[in-house]
Amino acid sequence: HPGVLFATTGIHPHHASELDEHSITALEGLLESDVAVAVGECGLDYFRNFSPQSDQLRAFEAQLELAITTRRPVFLHQRDAHDDMLRVLARHRSNLVGGVAHCFTGDETQLAAYLELDLYVGITGWICDERRGEQLQQAARSLPLERLLLETDAPYLLPRDLEPAPKSRRNEPRYLPHIAQKVAAIMDVPVADVIAASTRNAFSLFALEDAAT
Repeated sequence: HPGVLFATTGIHPHHASELDEHSITALEGLLESDVAVAVGECGLDYFRNFSPQSDQLRAFEAQLELAITTRRPVFLHQRDAHDDMLRVLARHRSNLVGGVAHCFTGDETQLAAYLELDLYVGITGWICDERRGEQLQQAARSLPLERLLLETDAPYLLPRDLEPAPKSRRNEPRYLPHIAQKVAAIMDVPVADVIAASTRNAFSLFALEDAAT
């Protein structure tokens, strides 16, 4: 579906050890397509450490440099690595065209740090989780609409408060309106404003109007 569906291309930190001399060349080739609108999902994951942290840092740096060279925004993954993520991003941010803290689940202090770097912040169905989402719900109250992106992280992070819950437990884009309603209630703004802001921000960050023409 050209002009409708787009992709990001990158090496997830779980697979950072697989990055070799051919990887960046291969990613450069993929990014020549207008369909590929961002570098990522890239970043750091110290929760699982499927790749050694040294390899994760090396792969992250390489992909930030790739994003700078190709003038693409970055689609960022971070788990239990907030301080290192900020340290690395701070060195490169002035040369990056933009980025999004994908699937943000942190607190107000972490949110403020990403906003200070002028990043967008991706909110998923995690915000609908009454067990794990409380600090995110608090943080979201101070998230400006002009920095918000709604996400699914499908097939993961099905909103826990869906009624009835799908038997498959599979998350899908069709549940984005539910997430938008939750975000709107927390921010105390009309849901139409949340939806419009997320759409506008996505078009801006990923240059979708240019890619669709």
